[in-house]
Amino acid sequence: MDLMTMPPSSDFSSGSVGWPVFLLGNKLSTALDVAREFVGKDVKLYQKIRKDYYMYCAVMECYSSLKNILFCLIVGNLEKRVLSTIIDEIETSISKSSLLTGFKMGELPALHNKCIQLMEILVENKCSHQHKVVLLLQDIFEIVTMDMMVHGSRVFDLLNFTQHLEEDENSFFRQHEQLLFASPAIVYPLPENRHLKQQVHRLLFLLTAKESAMEIPRNLEARRRISFFANSLFMDMPAPPKVRNMLSFSVLTPYFMEEVNFSEDELLSTQDGTSSIIFYMQKIYPDEWKNFLERMKCSDWDHHHADETMNEEVRKWASFRGQTLSRTVRGMMYYRKALKLQAFLDMADDKDILEGYQAFEGKQEINSPLSLSAHLDALADIKFTYIISCQMFRAHNSSGDPHAQDILDLMREYPSLRVAYIEETEEIKSDIPHKVYYSVLAKAVNNFLQEIYRIKLPGPPNIGEGKPENQNHAIIFTRGDALQTIDMNQDNYMEEALKMRNVLQEFLRLPRQNPPTILGLREHIFTGSVSSLAGFMSYQETSFVTIGQRLLANPLRVRFHYGHPDIFDRVFHLTRGGISKASRTINLSEDVFAGFNSTLRQGFVTYHEYMQVGKGRDVGLNQISKFEAKVANGNAEQTLSRDIYRLGQCFDFFRMLSCYFTTIGFYFNNLITVFGVYVFLYGKLYLVLSGLETALLDKAGTANIKSLETALASQSFIQLGLLTGLPMVMEVALEKGFRIAMSDFILMQLQLASVFFTFSLGTKSHYYGRTILHGGAKYRPTGRKFVVFHASFTENYRLYSRSHFLKGFELLLLLIIYNTYKPANETDVTHALVMYSIWFMTGSWLFAPFLFNPSGFAWRKIVEDWIDWKKWMRKEGGIGAQQDKSWESWWNDEQAHLKHTSLCSRIVEILLSLRFFIYQYGLVYHLKISSEDKNIVVYILSWIVIFAIFLLVKISLAIRAKIEDYRIWDFAQALAQAYDYGNDGDFVDTCEDSIHLDDINDPCSVKTSLSKELFVVADQQNVEEIV
Repeated sequence: MDLMTMPPSSDFSSGSVGWPVFLLGNKLSTALDVAREFVGKDVKLYQKIRKDYYMYCAVMECYSSLKNILFCLIVGNLEKRVLSTIIDEIETSISKSSLLTGFKMGELPALHNKCIQLMEILVENKCSHQHKVVLLLQDIFEIVTMDMMVHGSRVFDLLNFTQHLEEDENSFFRQHEQLLFASPAIVYPLPENRHLKQQVHRLLFLLTAKESAMEIPRNLEARRRISFFANSLFMDMPAPPKVRNMLSFSVLTPYFMEEVNFSEDELLSTQDGTSSIIFYMQKIYPDEWKNFLERMKCSDWDHHHADETMNEEVRKWASFRGQTLSRTVRGMMYYRKALKLQAFLDMADDKDILEGYQAFEGKQEINSPLSLSAHLDALADIKFTYIISCQMFRAHNSSGDPHAQDILDLMREYPSLRVAYIEETEEIKSDIPHKVYYSVLAKAVNNFLQEIYRIKLPGPPNIGEGKPENQNHAIIFTRGDALQTIDMNQDNYMEEALKMRNVLQEFLRLPRQNPPTILGLREHIFTGSVSSLAGFMSYQETSFVTIGQRLLANPLRVRFHYGHPDIFDRVFHLTRGGISKASRTINLSEDVFAGFNSTLRQGFVTYHEYMQVGKGRDVGLNQISKFEAKVANGNAEQTLSRDIYRLGQCFDFFRMLSCYFTTIGFYFNNLITVFGVYVFLYGKLYLVLSGLETALLDKAGTANIKSLETALASQSFIQLGLLTGLPMVMEVALEKGFRIAMSDFILMQLQLASVFFTFSLGTKSHYYGRTILHGGAKYRPTGRKFVVFHASFTENYRLYSRSHFLKGFELLLLLIIYNTYKPANETDVTHALVMYSIWFMTGSWLFAPFLFNPSGFAWRKIVEDWIDWKKWMRKEGGIGAQQDKSWESWWNDEQAHLKHTSLCSRIVEILLSLRFFIYQYGLVYHLKISSEDKNIVVYILSWIVIFAIFLLVKISLAIRAKIEDYRIWDFAQALAQAYDYGNDGDFVDTCEDSIHLDDINDPCSVKTSLSKELFVVADQQNVEEIV
């Protein structure tokens, strides 16, 4: 932290800038090496050092700091005259450009080492080290005067020792060795002066820093935050007002049952030999874990499990790096901390700022009944309010749920935090009990929950979608001019909270006739380092929240509300329907409808990149797929909503097209892409089975036509899908450099990013198309935990059977049939250019769940998944049977949308299913089972054969059911074994395992004529002869 601290300057008029040490790191060492090895004139050396501005600043600051520290340390008259003489000699040589001729630069490393030793002792500042200080000062004096200065005798001439030096210069040191810089001549330990101590510390850092500015800080996240904050200061940002004049605002976070803090058991638990969460986080954040142990003064946490304090700190450390509510609360409370700091800077002058916060507070207590801290707290509470909307908090608290206790701990840690919840009570009216619902706002006072407001609701609050209803019941408790909606998996940073005053000024920056109603902010995905999939999502989100939203806001003017960092004009939206439409199903994606509503009511949505808020994303394939399914369902409902229709009616032609392609058009294009693949393959299948393709290629070959192959070769590059990653590459190149952008892009391809995004294409198209056709969009909880456990095949089958596996096998069958019967004169190049992308998509849909599943190809996991899947398939469904326990229950739920869909949707579903009869066409005609006869009668006869096979299958299933009811099948198996073994002794053991007397309802009904040699020898208590 000291490497990044800006040093306070006591002289504001000097114009000198004290840069952070990390900018000056290793600059002094480099300058000493340059000076030691330099050969030439002083002017050239000065120009060489002056060329690097930070090197020049490091040299000048070290020289002035060392001079100041020595004058504070040395108080003796003789010693002061010696020091002044040396300094005058140095400065005179510099002014006359004779430094290289008057001093020997080869001794600079020795002087450098002695100065480091002196600064280290001054930092410790112990009385026992006084003798070391004296010796070091004498060594420094000897190195400078005897080894470096060519005319060192001038120092002694001033002290009237010329006659002695002419005889023997070393006699001076022998005579004054015990006197020069002795105890009365120096002040050690140094006086208690804060600025002097800071200067000593800083000089020691400058003398010893070896790292370059590119390597500090070592933590990549800290480096990213500092870089973004520094760059944002040069962006177009309105000037901030004083805290007392700024707009007040509130922050609202909806919460249901997510993690507040990781429990100790959850951090340490392992499943089937996999790593625990805390072990996984130690590997992801090794430097942060090392710093944590250093702060806790602990070398290894494994030996401190019994320490409750240490365990609690470990819980917090892990929770602040996960997607937890505690991380969100800590980040949002930085707003209050930043406002208090800025209010202090508003109230204090430069002198008070240099004295420090505590000194200024003590001075205020003398003249005022209220301390400065109380003034700052009151001002921060007026300007900022933070509310967590937790509908179930009352019920959780009554039942002793640990989540409620964790929320109470947060309220005690942050006294200004407020929690809004629903309270359900019963009231007796006319001797009839009625349920009454209240919205309650509470705070923590003296470790107890205290109610602030209570508002009676007209009825049950949960009549719509859960999340928007959660926001709607608590929005009445917010205050101020602006409202920021923050999800519970978000984060904030102290340096970004300092810019909140600037952002709020955007509401007043534009002309009053067209003020903004929603201020869009940038998001940073902090889960990008958790896994490769999380990295893919991070890059995808980075591309959207930067170059994407920048274009949507200006010039397209079609940006809406896509996420939770946005800041709403609270008064505008409260008087126009609120910020969350909550109608069930249709408003599944409630975020974007807030933007629709604001735009339809003549609102203005802007986007500002100079402030960012942290955001967590799903990190596992199953979590990501559920999220993509939910968003696809929401976009399908948007397609069917009135809001999109009204926007299309109100927009001009170009803005309407921009709105389409940036909202529902993206998902519609995905659907059309997949649908086009099906049409293409079935069309190719028809051509190859009917013989038309052979005829067409023969004709093209005869005419020597190569246009088809040329066209396919030109468009095959676009089929690679690399152009879709161009916005991401360009944005990363702008922010980090082209080399880093290309290396990240290549690394993503090596991590199978193309497989993931192709798989995601199937998820989006399936759920978007099914919702458009049948409706039934629903919220899908994804969970935000670290994915360190293996997902069973049963779970993957339930998630991807209808959306990927069945479609993948269908495409695979089409490709195999086409590849088998393709024309012989079709070149391999043409076939590869046409089919390689479809082969890739088929492979991605079938194998991505295994590739991105931890231990997906471990043999033990494969065997366990196979056994578990067979049990799941055989388990009967029924009332109370869960989907993860029974295939029948999952199938009924998966097909439930067909029970409530419309007649037109059912007809469309039937028409789409008729595509499979193309296979029958190929069997009848292309396989030549009709001896080249292509009469329609042959096709009709094939239908009769299909119906006959279908009836035989149904009859066989009915007969088997009867056999199983009468237990004849078990007896037939035993009889077959008797036939195989005869009267061999092994038959007795075999039958003992195959036939049990209790399984036969009526042993006497077994006909004795089947076999006179069939018998079973059971144990001694159940010996019974059958035949």
